[in-house]
Amino acid sequence: MATDTLKSKPGAQGGATGGLRRLLLDNGALTALIVLVIAMSALSGDFLTADNLLNVGVQAAVTAILAFGVTFVIVSAGIDLSVGSVAALSATVLAWSATEAGMPVVLAVLFAVATGLVCGLVNGFLVSYGKLPSFIATLAMLSVARGLSLVISQGSPIAFPDSVSHLGDTLGGWLPVPVLVMIVMGLLTAFVLGRTYIGRSMYAIGGNEEAARLSGLRVKRQKLAIYAFSGLFAAAAGIVLASRLSSAQPQAAQGYELDAIAAVVIGGASLAGGTGKASGTLIGALILAVLRNGLNLLSVSAFWQQVVIGVVIALAVLFDTLRRKAGATTPAAGASGGGNRGKQALTYLIAAVVAVAVVGATSLLHNGSSAGRTQKIGLSLSTLNNPFFVQIRDGAEEEAKKLGVDLTVTDAQNDASQQANQLQNFTSGSLSSVIVNPVDSDAAGPAVRGANKAGIPVIAVDRGVNKADAAALVASDNVEGGALGAKALAEKLGGKGTIVILQGQAGTSASRERGAGFAEGLKDYPGIKVVAKQPADFDRTKGLDVMTNLLQAHPDINGVFAENDEMALGAIKALGSKAGKSVQVVGFDGTPDGLKAVEAGSLYASVAQQPKELGRIAVRNALRAADGEKVEKMVKVPVKVVTKENVAGFEG
Repeated sequence: MATDTLKSKPGAQGGATGGLRRLLLDNGALTALIVLVIAMSALSGDFLTADNLLNVGVQAAVTAILAFGVTFVIVSAGIDLSVGSVAALSATVLAWSATEAGMPVVLAVLFAVATGLVCGLVNGFLVSYGKLPSFIATLAMLSVARGLSLVISQGSPIAFPDSVSHLGDTLGGWLPVPVLVMIVMGLLTAFVLGRTYIGRSMYAIGGNEEAARLSGLRVKRQKLAIYAFSGLFAAAAGIVLASRLSSAQPQAAQGYELDAIAAVVIGGASLAGGTGKASGTLIGALILAVLRNGLNLLSVSAFWQQVVIGVVIALAVLFDTLRRKAGATTPAAGASGGGNRGKQALTYLIAAVVAVAVVGATSLLHNGSSAGRTQKIGLSLSTLNNPFFVQIRDGAEEEAKKLGVDLTVTDAQNDASQQANQLQNFTSGSLSSVIVNPVDSDAAGPAVRGANKAGIPVIAVDRGVNKADAAALVASDNVEGGALGAKALAEKLGGKGTIVILQGQAGTSASRERGAGFAEGLKDYPGIKVVAKQPADFDRTKGLDVMTNLLQAHPDINGVFAENDEMALGAIKALGSKAGKSVQVVGFDGTPDGLKAVEAGSLYASVAQQPKELGRIAVRNALRAADGEKVEKMVKVPVKVVTKENVAGFEG
């Protein structure tokens, strides 16, 4: 008996070493995280530094806080798809309350937190008392919260007061506040799940809701509280996210609900309910952050990054699920050691597969042509889902190759927070200089200031950066271009008619300047009346949808001005046979598809920029700035109105 007791104690099996081995065996996600950290450290000398590890923590913070709230819901066998939109709404409410409404900051913060709480309670009521499936109830809230965020902000970012922006700063000059908030929220989650009546109720409801009800649990009330917790945590995440960007973005946190759910599941929770813990969720969020950070540092293509992340997430969850199933069928203790060996083998298999996935993908996808190059430059583009920015990338890559520069390109996917992460990664990556095409001019400011502090020169391209020191802005003269667009359209219409304007993405300098230039140019043509202005976010599909809707209210318009060619092409699709005949359309950018439409006659004109030249000039200036040479603060690239008469001779 004494011998058996001794054998069961940790000290008899190697003490701390045995405990660590069992911890890794019982937690495949932790093993995967450790392997990822080791792999990234081996592949990039910039990964395992104090500054970069703090960057990883900051970048994991918002996802982790959202995921902690979602953990409550998933443990109780529900789902919450609304957390990203609720986060954006809460941040927008905070910014609006503290600025437009003039509330004291403390009250504004409480109002924002209450907003998240109310959204969660509404979700809980719809699920508990309305009998709606959680998927449907929270999907509806996703749309409602996002819409309210846009209504309150009028589609434009709202700058945060400095007192709130400090939430994105550091304590003592080294500990980022978002990381501290993440730790506090994680401890709160662990306490609620492990030490409270409602936490035990969550596991009971997730395990068997009917049995929980029959045992006396007030399931409906408990679900109200569970979804209220999720809304509360979403509000906290929204405040932290907006404080990092120094502004509330109405379109912020899109798709973050999927990252939050992925973090919870990677951390060992089951979508069927009944399992899950705070530590696992934190590990899941860190795995996502480590992957994105490491792939940025390794210069993996922006397109392939999404593939690698998806594959590694799937593998981590798949093999962790297999490991847990193997553990469930392990023979009773003492019957055989084969079960433990099987579990150990599966855990090592998880590590091996993830390691092979990361190392293999990065070695294949990493730009290996950087050997012998002395200068490294990072380029963060707002999106590569737009031909204009693809051309900027192409021009930048051509010039980098010509000059022998190692260029890393990232795609922010029109997400200001993701771009902030990418810029932070660049700052940690020993780059000579950085080029940024901001998603939002205000939101890019804090990350650019971080690069300034690190002594890395930043070149802005196409759009400026506010409240930060950019060594140069390489851009077309958008104001002049807008005025030229107004003149071209007005003269084509003979100085009379009604038109609509499709605006670009709110908050970008390009949209503001093109709109201002067009309005100024139109003053010379009082016979032209603007009957509607609507944002379509520089997107062709949105341009099609918005134009289709506007035609219902204004079927007799004579002209359309779109602040880029993509929206113009969408408008042409909506106009059908009217385009180029009874309705004249003018776009902006001079993209290949836009010029083809000009040649075909469906697009009357495009105010053409030279996006490849923008990329080339940006790289040249970035290299000069890195070498300590003086660069011009403003570099203007000429624009030109291209019509059917001169399109043949135009080269972008």
